Amino acid sequence: MQPPRVDVLVVVEPAAAPPVLAARARRVVHVPAAQEPASLVGELRGILSGVVGVLGEPRGPAPSPAARVAEEVRRVGFATVLFSDDAPAGLEGVTVHPVRDPGPPMEAAETVLDLVGNTPLVRLDRIGRELPCHLLAKLEHLNPGGSVKDRPARGMLDAAERAGLLSRGGIIVEPTSGNTGVGLAVVAAIRGYRCIFTVPDKVAEEKRQLLRAYGAEVVVCPTTVPPEHPDSYYSVADRLTAETSGAFQPNQYRNPANPLAHARTTGPEIWRQTAGRVTHFVAGVGTGGTISGVGRHLKSQNPAVQVIAADPEGSIYSGGGGRPYLVEGIGEDFWPKTYDPTVVDRVVAVSDRDSFLTARRVTREEGIFVGGSAGTAVWAALEVGRELSPDDVVVVLVPDSGRGYLTKLYDDGWMADHGFVRALGATAETVLSAKEAGRRGSLPPLVHVHPDETVRAAIAILDEYGVSQVPVVKAEPPLALAEVVGSVTDRLLLERTLGRPQAFDEPVGAVMDPPLVTVGLGETAEYVAEKLQASPAVLVLDGGHPVGILTRSDLLSFFEGS
Repeated sequence: MQPPRVDVLVVVEPAAAPPVLAARARRVVHVPAAQEPASLVGELRGILSGVVGVLGEPRGPAPSPAARVAEEVRRVGFATVLFSDDAPAGLEGVTVHPVRDPGPPMEAAETVLDLVGNTPLVRLDRIGRELPCHLLAKLEHLNPGGSVKDRPARGMLDAAERAGLLSRGGIIVEPTSGNTGVGLAVVAAIRGYRCIFTVPDKVAEEKRQLLRAYGAEVVVCPTTVPPEHPDSYYSVADRLTAETSGAFQPNQYRNPANPLAHARTTGPEIWRQTAGRVTHFVAGVGTGGTISGVGRHLKSQNPAVQVIAADPEGSIYSGGGGRPYLVEGIGEDFWPKTYDPTVVDRVVAVSDRDSFLTARRVTREEGIFVGGSAGTAVWAALEVGRELSPDDVVVVLVPDSGRGYLTKLYDDGWMADHGFVRALGATAETVLSAKEAGRRGSLPPLVHVHPDETVRAAIAILDEYGVSQVPVVKAEPPLALAEVVGSVTDRLLLERTLGRPQAFDEPVGAVMDPPLVTVGLGETAEYVAEKLQASPAVLVLDGGHPVGILTRSDLLSFFEGS
């Protein structure tokens, strides 16, 4: 029997409203059992006139506080429903409706939040066919929000509600690469919160659109600034939290409820599903919540369990400086409070190339549509698994699906443009190799300047190496594409300095053009020629890293000598 819809549901504490009753009420009001019914009626009159539902503890002194509230509400003219499985006698004019559905139980969750967790394990026997050990995947992309982040999202908001930091109508502000935002948005949709998320600009557009689909506001911030920079997505989230009335920031990077959610759910599930046979756990590391929480539980059951972190090259966990990489959702450029290094036994650095190509392999060989960070974790698991025995059981965590990366790692054009795949025949790599073979002197592979160098210094570099254009970069090679901020050509510098002698001492960053057009190392020579029709030069990428420049002259020399 479906309960009736009410305009206001009055919950007399310490009772708690079942989700089905709360969902069918326009507004839920909690009142202490000791509150006088007359004062409550005054509050209700200030809200609206309509149908009022009352819910209280089923047992207690007669008449119960809930029955007294229902009588007073009905007496002053409100249509009143008392939700009770033990209806008291003598409630004239009050409709009594059972709290529990009296029909046979149906297999239906109260809300989608009841479906978080208890994700399955599946064997990866095809991609792991060469391994001597068992290789199992924990399919976290089967959570309702599509990722492992549903677990800490629910845990952090539960903790905030218990602490009185968040109440119905509140605003959640969080920096996220997408998945935590979706998890928070799922909870917010059910509990009546508004969401504002800050995301780095490398996050796929599909993820941004997904957050907006849940009704969230999305603020896009640059990836290439340090965490303390005012424009970083961490700093912008802090500013919005401070400026927004009623805002609460879960702060997944510092919130102990993040790893605790995994210690209470993900870890025990893995232990139970493997019958305690798990010997190695492999996961990517972002906030560190997953690997720290799961690792703590598994080691509490068996201290010999090995916990392996899979980390993008350039991230600090594997010894990098936090320089940009293309894999999303894992790796960091600072040390989160939610990461416990004492739990991790080994860190495996994985390149963007290996991450993306492994993700595509898992999808095509195992039929499991996974994201790039899953590719990172599976590649690390394969590396670890080669060293093991037939008795070992490796569990690798799949954090999300590939649906958020259709325009990136699952787009053949994007993969080719970034130098992750190779075409047959003559390619940009072939032309670049021919150029390098014909060099005279010690010309570096990628002549470049920095934005803080002067125009005078840039002219000297062009003259020294006999080139007509160079990229402007924020770091030294090996570079990430995100570290390329512009370009300068001899023609541009002539235009900027003609009649302006003071311009020679201006920084390059003040006069530079946008970055050069890019091509992948494996794209065809014909494709490079097409790009050079509209640009004097192209920047060649190998696995997302700039490795050289090709000009029309380079291409002509190559075709002449072929």
